[in-house]
Amino acid sequence: MTVVEYASLCSKKTKTLQYGGIEVKGKHKIRKRNDDEFPDVHAAIAVTTFLSYYVLIIIGHIRDFLRKLNLLKRGKSAVKDDVFKLESDFSHFYTRNLYTRIRDCWNRPIASAPGSYMDVIDRYSDDYNLTFKYPGTTSKVLNLGSYNYLGFAESGGPCVEDVVQRIKDDGVSSCCSRRDLGSTTVLKELEALTARFVGKEDAMVFGMGFATNSGNIPSLMGKGCLILSDTCNHTSVVLGARLSGATIQKFKHNDMDDLEKELRKAIVEGQPRTRRPWKKIFLLVEGIYSMEGTILKLPEIVRLKKKYKTYLYVDEAHSIGALGPTGRGVCEYYGIDPSEVDILMGTFTKSFGSSGGYVAASHKIMNFLRQASYGTTYATSMSPPIAQMAVSAMKIIMGENGTSEGKLRIDALAENTGYVRRRLKEMGFVLYGNDHSPVIPLLLYQPGKMPAFSRECLRRNLGVVVVGYPATPINEGRSRICVSAAHTREMLDWALHQIDIVGDVLHLKYNKISKWI
Repeated sequence: MTVVEYASLCSKKTKTLQYGGIEVKGKHKIRKRNDDEFPDVHAAIAVTTFLSYYVLIIIGHIRDFLRKLNLLKRGKSAVKDDVFKLESDFSHFYTRNLYTRIRDCWNRPIASAPGSYMDVIDRYSDDYNLTFKYPGTTSKVLNLGSYNYLGFAESGGPCVEDVVQRIKDDGVSSCCSRRDLGSTTVLKELEALTARFVGKEDAMVFGMGFATNSGNIPSLMGKGCLILSDTCNHTSVVLGARLSGATIQKFKHNDMDDLEKELRKAIVEGQPRTRRPWKKIFLLVEGIYSMEGTILKLPEIVRLKKKYKTYLYVDEAHSIGALGPTGRGVCEYYGIDPSEVDILMGTFTKSFGSSGGYVAASHKIMNFLRQASYGTTYATSMSPPIAQMAVSAMKIIMGENGTSEGKLRIDALAENTGYVRRRLKEMGFVLYGNDHSPVIPLLLYQPGKMPAFSRECLRRNLGVVVVGYPATPINEGRSRICVSAAHTREMLDWALHQIDIVGDVLHLKYNKISKWI
């Protein structure tokens, strides 16, 4: 494993710090290039995964043929032939013959706050998941599927008390857009607090995290601009880029060499046909990638940003609150001044236990967005209790409530993350991502093992999320385990024991399997 020193970013006359077992010199870390973020699997496992999909696709075509002969009606598409289809034919084929048969593994309704434990509403189907029946019971499961990183998704506590009081004072909704009468007192407080928390001059909040990206990116970029987007960016980032009208070019995930190659090509060749220089070049990336569990290589991308005079937009939906000694995200994690990043975006739905998102930047950029953003003009303002939840949680994280609870939660998350990742690797599971990422993708590969893993875990009162195509490459189905500060060591040990059993039953310990293939 090679060591990559960010020599150009680090000063020789600086002090040495320690964070999470990694040496930090000066403002920037000297880090190992983690070649284990995407470990290879034996070729035999990859071949059997593709063969499984081929068999399922062949069976699907046979089922469709039988439907045309009216010999099989179960699973018939609800989309009529004379109706315009919004999705491709393959998407309908995939939904009809693969997804529908295992959709009991997704969208499970819950009847409690998504804390360390949650109540899942029981349901069953006797028509291959076309419809569900509800017996009226619930099951208490240990929650390893929610983005409750700092454990604020609670049904009690000081944050909930503040929210209840805010409802009594201001009601549940502002019922208008930000441009009209939606700028409530608590909303202005949240914006000021957010800007101070992330280290930017100004910030603006929105009622929906997805719309924060899809509504603001088109306001910042347009025709004649170039967007260089990571191939693993979230759908909201991809949609915002497409809506902008700018030219989009993807680069390999977290690959700074490929990014630099695309930057050089873009600057040399200019715009298509006219060869004029690009009006603006934007780099769109994420702090933590939610499906891969990888962390943005921020020092390298900041170096490229300065070298090629581009703009940098970082989506910190999963990294804000979850990275850094005080939870201030990927900039603090690497010791980089937030001013090096032009625009910081994040959400309150993960670490803060609330809803909505924010954009933080300089006064100049934020004043422009307040006039030009679609989310400001057309969307409904964030409701007062939602804003209050984010304010209360952020004050706890910052220690402004007079306690060290925020610091304790951040430390607990880091400790739990390292512990779970280490134990799962020791068991023989293949994991993706950085060792400091609370998003832990556990590779299942084969399509039949995704529903089997989900159902076996639920049967053992363990709530997990499984992810497959199109959210991941078709041959890389996985379970996305999310660790929380609310998990105690006893909870995690019990959960790991259950996963260990399921891994043996379903033969999921591919690191051990590869040794004897």
